[in-house]
Amino acid sequence: MSTNNTELILIRITGLDRPGLTASITEILARYDVTILDIGQADIHSTLSLGILFKTYENQSGNIMKELLFEASNIGVNIRFYPISTEEYENWVSLQGKNRYILTLLGRKLTAKQIGAVTRILANQGLNIDAIKRLTGRIPLDEKKASTRACIEFSVRGTPNNRQSMQEELMKLSRDLDMDFSFQLDDMYRRMRRLICFDMDSTLIRTEVIDELAERAGVGQQVREITERAMRGEIDFIESFRERVALLKGLDESVMQEIAENLPITEGVERLMYVLKRYGYKIAILSGGFTYFGNYLKNKFGIDYVYANELEIVDGKLTGRYLGEVVDGRRKAELLRLIAQVENVDIRQTIAVGDGANDLPMISLAGLGIAFHAKPKVVANAQQSINTTGLDGVLYFLGFKDSYLDERGKKLS
Repeated sequence: MSTNNTELILIRITGLDRPGLTASITEILARYDVTILDIGQADIHSTLSLGILFKTYENQSGNIMKELLFEASNIGVNIRFYPISTEEYENWVSLQGKNRYILTLLGRKLTAKQIGAVTRILANQGLNIDAIKRLTGRIPLDEKKASTRACIEFSVRGTPNNRQSMQEELMKLSRDLDMDFSFQLDDMYRRMRRLICFDMDSTLIRTEVIDELAERAGVGQQVREITERAMRGEIDFIESFRERVALLKGLDESVMQEIAENLPITEGVERLMYVLKRYGYKIAILSGGFTYFGNYLKNKFGIDYVYANELEIVDGKLTGRYLGEVVDGRRKAELLRLIAQVENVDIRQTIAVGDGANDLPMISLAGLGIAFHAKPKVVANAQQSINTTGLDGVLYFLGFKDSYLDERGKKLS
């Protein structure tokens, strides 16, 4: 087909959506055997926006447009036609080779102020928005509901003028406007994550277990002070760990069972674990805490791996010592790499989630590293962070929509 006797035409259709509308339009095009060069459709509260770019012979275009106009009038939608030059089409094709990214915005609610500020950053960076979709279900009008969350995903194209500057601007916005964001390269690795590793204390559970043990041993204040300094990265983790464990000497083993059975599970963990298991993810706990509590969560949620620290117990009492190598930040990164090798997973298909300074090595190594309600130092060094919602916010950074869940998943939400 020579370009001398063909035309490129873009049609845009808007109106009230209904079943069969797209079929009625494309059936007309089919009768003239046109070539579809591009097609896209969006539906917002039953309002349709449909675009079709097609190629046809010049001597057919008039009849096609006449039939489409008649059909549009018949089904009650608006239709407009735009001739596209060969040069315009070639320019459009050349843009398709540019980098594509996914920007995810997450919060208890999302406002025009937040979206406006973020999209302005994208524009200033020379990025074009190709598509926008909502990942969360319908937002309740009662914004005070505890489980309320809102998430939208932008598909953008181009290369940021200054990636580091853009990241810093987005981080500042997230702090100032109470929202979270994730900016990821839209490649096959993002769509095929397979292994996710979690810190345990202050991530999967809303406490530091060593602090709970210390309270029972009567040394709570001393241990809390050491823990906070370690999590802020002010002192060496292994040394702080040795000091804290020594203070637990003499504590009865039965206390551990009592604490395990009353662990405060972080908001969204049940929903997150259910969805991850349902979709075949391998799940690991890599913790500077203790295996006793990690194994309790393993049994509760069907977690695949637990690597943590083993407390020495003699005659039913803690000795103030531990067994084996301490799981610190360096060890967490090693374990992430090791499990990925065992599971035959590319490191770019891995996810790491944690809150403390000793989580930074694995967060930095993973294909997707997420700081969860983390210390300032961790947030500053992570590419993604979640501070406004529960741990199930991770699902949206993975591209899951609420509509993917079945009835059990909805109840867990």
